[in-house]
Order: sequence, then C-alpha cells, then structure tokens
Amino acid sequence: MSSALARAPEIEARLRERLAPTRLEVIDESAAHAGHAGAGSEGFGTHFRVRIASAAFTGQGRLACHRLVYDALQDFLDRGLHALAIEVQRDA
Repeated sequence: MSSALARAPEIEARLRERLAPTRLEVIDESAAHAGHAGAGSEGFGTHFRVRIASAAFTGQGRLACHRLVYDALQDFLDRGLHALAIEVQRDA
C-alpha cells in the first residue's frame, strides 16, 4: 500500500474485503476539519465517517464491532488517517 493518504474508495474496498458488509457508506469529511489538529493540507484523507452493517457484527457489542472496523483499517491509520467516526448499523 502506498504512503499516500487514504481515499474513500480504498477504505470501502478494504471493508468490503474484510467484513463483507450488507450496507456500507464511506464519507470523507476531511475538508470540514481544515485547520484542525490532524487535518492534512490536501483537504482529503484524514477524517472519515463509516456507516456499516455486516453479519460479522452479529452477537457483538458496539466496541467489538468498532474494533473489527479499526483492525481492518489499521494500515490506513498508520499512514495518516487521523479520525474515524464509525456508525454500526444492525440489519433489520
């Protein structure tokens, strides 16, 4: 994986590969954080919101679900993803 900042399609592909979500939305909110700590000068790739539902979350508590998402995206965090808002959605 390159050292460049993350883009939403890369994060989406990783989550699809690792967690096989039934619903997934990845939103780059970096531009809204310009000038804040951790925000890159590029205006993308540092702050994301993930809305996700997956069978992998069945029987898991909220923290365990978040850990699965963080584990799947660890290398993105290592290369500059600064903030990740996770909204776990339960399948109806």
